[in-house]
Amino acid sequence: MKKWSRWQDWVTVAAGVVVALSTIWVAPAGLSIVLMVVLGVLLIIAGLINLAVPGLAWMEWVHGVIGVLLFVSPWAGMYATHMGAAWFSWVCGGVAIVVAAWELVPVPGGTTHHMAHSH
Repeated sequence: MKKWSRWQDWVTVAAGVVVALSTIWVAPAGLSIVLMVVLGVLLIIAGLINLAVPGLAWMEWVHGVIGVLLFVSPWAGMYATHMGAAWFSWVCGGVAIVVAAWELVPVPGGTTHHMAHSH
């Protein structure tokens, strides 16, 4: 697999950018700014690492874990009732989870999407 070519990793980077920058447009509440910026930047970094070094299948797990953390952050960070920040976290976290799961699902032949594309 060529570097910088996997659409799944670009989607992860885009989700990180959206959630990190969304703090500009949504009203802050609880720990929303801190959690959204930190988790967004971590998604960006993880996506860029996976784009630069496409053979790191374990990075899909990292994407998924960050996605789960982002998805639960409105409750953990006490901003679930602030719909703007909460929805950005839920949607971007959900996108990261779905993309990571897509890459980790076995394909015919007993490998994952990630490994099938790495050859």
